[in-house]
Amino acid sequence: MPTAILTGQPVPGSSIEGDLRSLGYDVRTASDPADAETLLAQVPGDQRVALVDARFVGHVHALRLGLTDPRFPLAAIPGAVTAQPAGRQALTRAVARETSAGGGTAVAVDSLADRVATALDGEGTDVHRPELGSLVAAVPADPQARNEARQAVASVDDEAIRLKSAVKARDGFFTTFCISPYSRYIARWCARRGLTPNQVTTASLITALIAAGCAATGTRGGFVAAGLLLIFSFVLDCTDGQLARYSLQYSTLGAWLDATFDRAKEYAYYAGLALGAARGGDDVWALALGAMILQTCRHVVDFSFNEANHDATANTSPTAALSDKLDSVGWTVWLRRMIVLPIGERWAMIAVLTAVTTPRITFYALLIGCAFAATYTTAGRVLRSLTRKARRTDRAAEALADLADSGPRGLGFAAVLEKPARRLPGFAVPAVALLGGALVVAVAAAAGPGTPWPPLAALVYAVTSGIAVARPLKGALDWLVPPVFRAAEYCTVLVLAAKADVNGALPAAFGLVAAVAYHHYDTVYRIRGGAGAPPAWLVRTIGGHEGRTLLVTLLAAVLTASQFTVALTALAVAVALVVLVESIRFWVTAHKGGAPAVHDEGEPA
Repeated sequence: MPTAILTGQPVPGSSIEGDLRSLGYDVRTASDPADAETLLAQVPGDQRVALVDARFVGHVHALRLGLTDPRFPLAAIPGAVTAQPAGRQALTRAVARETSAGGGTAVAVDSLADRVATALDGEGTDVHRPELGSLVAAVPADPQARNEARQAVASVDDEAIRLKSAVKARDGFFTTFCISPYSRYIARWCARRGLTPNQVTTASLITALIAAGCAATGTRGGFVAAGLLLIFSFVLDCTDGQLARYSLQYSTLGAWLDATFDRAKEYAYYAGLALGAARGGDDVWALALGAMILQTCRHVVDFSFNEANHDATANTSPTAALSDKLDSVGWTVWLRRMIVLPIGERWAMIAVLTAVTTPRITFYALLIGCAFAATYTTAGRVLRSLTRKARRTDRAAEALADLADSGPRGLGFAAVLEKPARRLPGFAVPAVALLGGALVVAVAAAAGPGTPWPPLAALVYAVTSGIAVARPLKGALDWLVPPVFRAAEYCTVLVLAAKADVNGALPAAFGLVAAVAYHHYDTVYRIRGGAGAPPAWLVRTIGGHEGRTLLVTLLAAVLTASQFTVALTALAVAVALVVLVESIRFWVTAHKGGAPAVHDEGEPA
């Protein structure tokens, strides 16, 4: 249980002690700064501790924002400062200095909590200060100021503010206007009944899997039920994040579950639609796999671009300036958010089309919409990259190298060809990657299984991919390398499975791409969480993108169509088992080990 230490002169009738207890704090009272230092030392080092001025007047939600957010080692609001175990040493030093100095600081304040927060700032320690807006948090110096502060508290509904802040600051049109107006109340209902965001996330996954099962029946009633359940799953998907913001229940494990389950839900639904179509005599597995490939590559474009530029210096671009100018016009903001077909618009379209049309039409619409969105976003990012004058950091280059997912063969060729690769012009890196990827896909499509040409093209692809990563990926367009690798590997599997022309080949290919895509998403979430890439042994074990591409082309060349299907299935199962076991081990261990809480307010996926 966290501990709050009340300091300063107690105020008769103050609710501060009760407010702190309502937030889960064990409250202790210090008679003077020296006593506060003694009480602080008595609190176990693995527990959160807060110093709060006994004269504090403010909203409970202001205290909640300042004292309970798990994402920050140190945080403060007027009249209160808190530390988690990671920030405990800094807090202890600051309190000791303030006590020994007799309360003197460069800033004339008489609240111990405020003096400590000021001292932490003075030594360069990062102290989070939440934006309170109209919420009140103050330490009145006299009765008149106290009355004015209490009147200000009474005039503002902190529950309304808490509900409003539960909604993501940046979201799509459909989510903002069709889901969030009521899902925030579902989030509050869940909070009041002790439900956690992870439980709601799991409920959303189960609902989506049931929706996929309904779609797999192939009946009109099943399709209608699937569409309705998919929308309800999305409502729960919004609710879990709103619950996390409403109750400040952020965690590393929760962020991973939320992001991972989103992909699992969508791709499982694609599989359900394909199974349902097959029951009606229509084989749309190629369309389902194509939709998964396109959506995954879109995400990799987003991830790579953001990682390449998130800490770039001298980051200027006329294209970005034009984008900011367009965002100043209200209607263009929503139009541009809808054009990229974020998860809300995408799932709404899928749900409606599932209910009223056929799986084939649904996939055609999905492919056309996602292709247009991918073209729009990628073109804009290419323009930004070409027009901005930015110096990219070693960290960005390392992140792109991790996202590339190069295996032993690619890295081996990179080591051998490092010197000539460094002499290539900057634009040549993504061009070489694109050339090799296009070659292996085109040869696989033209020659098909049973011929030696796809393996030879895959070998050339391994060489070109090695050249592409032979030097640090700091070029203006080097962020295109990981998505090119993803498209090359996934499309090669799709083409060879389609050319095999045997029942089960495309579903097996769908399973293999899904397993590999999970590994690539897991890599992204580890980097976002500050944990770095998956261990090198995992990448070696599953071969890297060029190794898997070479293996699949070899299997297609030496096996019959039926044997190739069995091999794809076995490979999918093996990759899935390895990456899932390692991923679950890592994230559960990180969560139990007290890894920093993560919460993503980025672009809608």
